[in-house]
Amino acid sequence: MKKQVFLFIMMTAFIAASAQEPHWQDLFNGKNLKGWTKLNGTAEYKVQDNAIVGISKMGTPNTFLATDKMYDDFILEFEFKVDEGLNSGVQFRSNSLKDYQDGRVHGYQFEIDPSERAWTGGIYDEARRGWLYPLTYNTLKAVVVESGNDECIYPSTYNPLAQKAFKKNKWNKARIEAIGNSIRTWVNEIPCADLIDDMTKSGFIALQVHGIGNNEALAGKTVCWRNIRILTENLDQFKTPEDRNGIPQINAIPNTLSEKEVREGWKLLWNGKTTDGWRGAKLSKFPEKGWIIEDGILKVLKGSGGESTNGGDIITTKKYKNFILKVDFKITEGANSGIKYFVDPDLNKGEGSAIGCEFQILDDKNHPDAKLGVKGNRKLGSLYDLIPAPENKPFFNGFFNTAMIVVKGNHVEHWLNGVKLLEYERNNPMWNALVAYSKYKDWPNFGNAEEGHILLQDHGDEVWFRNIKIKELE
Repeated sequence: MKKQVFLFIMMTAFIAASAQEPHWQDLFNGKNLKGWTKLNGTAEYKVQDNAIVGISKMGTPNTFLATDKMYDDFILEFEFKVDEGLNSGVQFRSNSLKDYQDGRVHGYQFEIDPSERAWTGGIYDEARRGWLYPLTYNTLKAVVVESGNDECIYPSTYNPLAQKAFKKNKWNKARIEAIGNSIRTWVNEIPCADLIDDMTKSGFIALQVHGIGNNEALAGKTVCWRNIRILTENLDQFKTPEDRNGIPQINAIPNTLSEKEVREGWKLLWNGKTTDGWRGAKLSKFPEKGWIIEDGILKVLKGSGGESTNGGDIITTKKYKNFILKVDFKITEGANSGIKYFVDPDLNKGEGSAIGCEFQILDDKNHPDAKLGVKGNRKLGSLYDLIPAPENKPFFNGFFNTAMIVVKGNHVEHWLNGVKLLEYERNNPMWNALVAYSKYKDWPNFGNAEEGHILLQDHGDEVWFRNIKIKELE
């Protein structure tokens, strides 16, 4: 009897221990490419020393070695090594469909980037939306007004530690956790990306050899992968606890707040459905024309091209003092608009736009305003007519881009797609002197108000807005 009890206890302990161990599946057998298929390009893949080796080739587009099996929720681990100068990546939840660009591979990509940019572990949306989670570095080059505030209000990178995680010319370990709408990445156990997105739920995993055009210097360079394994069961048990991540999260699902955003104090300024919380800058209610809500997008419609001549500017019904504001925007060709803050709608009762500091939204290539002003201070991202943004915009594209404005007392920052463009201090002699040489010189105490409304501008061109959210600071 004692022996039977002992055996029962041992068996129970063994079953319990087995249940706690992850059941990994190898995606690569170390011998051949069984279970994988090459797509799109003609770069070579071979097996060498228990690793898959991708070899760059001139005159071919991006080449992908894709799993024959599709995966939805998973934890993926692999090791990788890449030659200097060769960009690469690992696709996941990706697809190759005949009705999408004739089978072009598209979907999420774990970036492999040995360049000085150091974005390895960031998340790129291949052949679709572009960068979703860059490991942004600070490209602040256009500061005109020096900041006297040594405290960084918003970090100049999404994740500076992650940019140091990748080791050149060595094997690196990667981890991707794609569970539901949550996508997180690690490089050498350093957290890199924390993305919330719901565009694609399932797809293959693929190893990329990036196209090099006709660059002979990059021909024959290699990227290698080994120890590729995936976990698809009991993911909640084996996923990394969120409190061990500790990096900024990007929520790419429009007009929503993630659980983390709610905990951090973010609120939606626009709910994606109604005009609640907004009114015309010169009206007591929302404009009856010139603005529409369509498929979760707030659109200012095409007018005459003049300031506030169609539906007119719209402002928040509430005033704001210290805050971080994020707005996704998309411009049509040749369009002009802006996001204003510290707005006092009573300052200008006549023609034109309401008065406030402006994050300029502009098609720099096709709108004449880009050539006006001083040193480019009317171009995209600039503090309009006051401080120019850098000439080289961070991966600005035809999809939605994210403007961010940070205000803490007299310190203000402009960001675009995760890159700080400029910062300045107001309520000081230097600021007042700058204003005195601008188009705002006749407006009393311009830009020095303690608080004000937030405004989306009608400048007579069609511009789209969504995902408008704010975090108030103390």
